[in-house]
Amino acid sequence: MSGFSSADGTRLAYHLEGEGEPLVCLPGGPMRASAYLGDLGGLAAHRRLVKLDLRGTGGSAVPADRTTYRCDRQVDDVEGLRLHLGLERIDLLAHSAAGDLAILYAARHPERVRSLVLLTARGRALGVDFTTGHRLEAAGLRTAEPWYPRARPAFDALWSGTADDEDFDAAAPFFYGRWDDAARAHAAVEAGQTNEEAAALYASPAAFDPSATREAIASLNAPVLVVAGELDSGPLPRIAAEIAALFPNARLDVVPAAGHFPWLDAPARLRRSITDFLAPAESAVPPHDHGIALDGPGDET
Repeated sequence: MSGFSSADGTRLAYHLEGEGEPLVCLPGGPMRASAYLGDLGGLAAHRRLVKLDLRGTGGSAVPADRTTYRCDRQVDDVEGLRLHLGLERIDLLAHSAAGDLAILYAARHPERVRSLVLLTARGRALGVDFTTGHRLEAAGLRTAEPWYPRARPAFDALWSGTADDEDFDAAAPFFYGRWDDAARAHAAVEAGQTNEEAAALYASPAAFDPSATREAIASLNAPVLVVAGELDSGPLPRIAAEIAALFPNARLDVVPAAGHFPWLDAPARLRRSITDFLAPAESAVPPHDHGIALDGPGDET
């Protein structure tokens, strides 16, 4: 685990995995430690993953000012990581709720984004949100699953605001394409990896100005890959298409039979999609433009 100090002095941790060109990875949750990303279905065999623990999660410190948990306030953390790594531009991947953070970063620092992967990611920063209707529509695709009769009432409770801890556990299968041992193990550690206080503040309404953000990203030159899971409710594939349509240079990839964590459901398929997308950017990098801090002395926390 390595680290750096953000602009407000909060000590932030990141984790390096794999070899090759750096790929900065932002975890969702919101506010879940980056450990749940794993190696993104073997992507670490092709790129060096730089997985940031957002402030107050994983190995990163709790900030003195809790209002900095707000999504827009964390844009400075992503820029601080770029500067720390010594990279002129970054390839950026964001999962789930971190889609908003990555979009706000691209809007504020478009010249620093070489490419952007939005992986089953939210677009609230652009005014595109996921409704209860979307969630229930996706749930209707799973009626043949053996776990469905027990899980469906719990899933409904999540979106009606009446869920308890048991409901959260029982509804977990809906977020995975396959409810197997790997999915169970992945879901079992979520609560322990999430900062609930930070999660409640992350998407505060004041964090977003959708019209201004849409205007900013309308001129973004970087290519964007929007990945959706065929079975995911957030976003549904057609909602992911709406997000992609707001970028001038974006394409949509829907991973068949995948849920919210496609690196568990279809690792080879997802890996191929992301590596193919990143290949043109990678080949355009001049020799030695790999940053200066990835293995630098004095970075260990």
